[in-house]
Amino acid sequence: MSMPSAGTARTWRRELVVVALWLALCTLTGLMVGYALLALLFGVSAYLAVHLTYAYQLHRWLASDRIEPSEGMGVWQEIYTELYRLKQRNRKRKKRLKSIVHEFQASTAALPDGAVVLDSQGRIVWFNEAAGALMALRSPQDLGQRLANLLRHPRVSSHLIKAEHIGELEVPSPVNEEDTLLLRLIPYGNNQRLLIARDISEQKRLEHTRRDFVANASHELRTPLTVLRGYLEMMEEEAGSDGALAGWQAPIREMGEQSRRMNRIIESLLKLARLESEGLQQRQERIDIPKMIQSLVDDIRRANSTSHEIVMDIEPGLDLYGRPGELESVFSNLLSNAVRYTTGDAGTIHVRWWREDEAACFSVTDNGPGIEASHLPRLTERFYRVDPGRQASSGGTGLGLAIVKHCLEHHEAELHIDSEPGVGSTFTCRFPVQRALERQAA
Repeated sequence: MSMPSAGTARTWRRELVVVALWLALCTLTGLMVGYALLALLFGVSAYLAVHLTYAYQLHRWLASDRIEPSEGMGVWQEIYTELYRLKQRNRKRKKRLKSIVHEFQASTAALPDGAVVLDSQGRIVWFNEAAGALMALRSPQDLGQRLANLLRHPRVSSHLIKAEHIGELEVPSPVNEEDTLLLRLIPYGNNQRLLIARDISEQKRLEHTRRDFVANASHELRTPLTVLRGYLEMMEEEAGSDGALAGWQAPIREMGEQSRRMNRIIESLLKLARLESEGLQQRQERIDIPKMIQSLVDDIRRANSTSHEIVMDIEPGLDLYGRPGELESVFSNLLSNAVRYTTGDAGTIHVRWWREDEAACFSVTDNGPGIEASHLPRLTERFYRVDPGRQASSGGTGLGLAIVKHCLEHHEAELHIDSEPGVGSTFTCRFPVQRALERQAA
């Protein structure tokens, strides 16, 4: 609590002296005429009337747009002066804030991305010109309307109601269903949200063209490669005997291995193309995940000639609702990668399947060489290689984690990668808890 200034203290001392002198004068006059009490009452009433007059003038001045205050006397002059200074500061602050708001609106209006400000109830407070064009919003008709009623999409409506943060959500444009919008919902302030909308239609068309090209090229390469592999297998048999190709055994074996690797790449590319084109159209069902994981681990143990130790920690009775083929591909790729990149007799792989409060989780942990942090964000890109020479020699196609990413997206799941060079890596798939199904004990 701040102390009053010296000037304020002097003003109130003078006011008290004036009051005392005024009341003394009234009392003295009353004694002279024989009505002391009545004279004192008159003096108090007159003093209050003066102050009520100044209070009325102050109220009118505060309610008006006038800058200069009315003239006052005594303590009221001090009050008028202080309020005048405060009003001046508020005017300057209001002008500065108005300028900032104007600059913000002007800058956001110039953005190519749509920006919509929503209140705690999901109602539109403000939007820029780009948002109006992208989402068919009109001003002022749509101000105060719920965005969920105007931009009809189940996931958008759900996130707006729950006030959750949308990482990135692709939805059809309400202006043209053939176009695609990328939405991002950002909570801020006092339960307010900022919705950013970007038109990615051209990007989606380019991606579609690229997928078609890769799928068609892979399909066209499959037939001649099959013929080539057939002849190479015949030549390998001939080179293995004492025939004319006996001296070419090593080159022919290398060509055969490279043709088989090329075939694996083509099959992976075709699988990626199917995942991207089929989208969410595949049939979903309840899947016995513990049984699927056990079967995959058994297959790896039978096919693995090294002495890897595979430790399993599987929560029994925890199933998942999804697409069996895609989930098998996810688990198989992660397990195969762990085996492929964990070398030596001390290689240990931990496989876990468990349920948390908000997710059902599958993880594979190895004690391999680990991965530098700079590589982690790009591991799910097609053909991205941390060590190109090592991946080629190990038989990898560079497409396994890209397939994992697409399969997980079809299940609203996420892939988290933790790795430390020289220690090992952990790949964790987090499925939404709504997909987790628990079997009742018999």
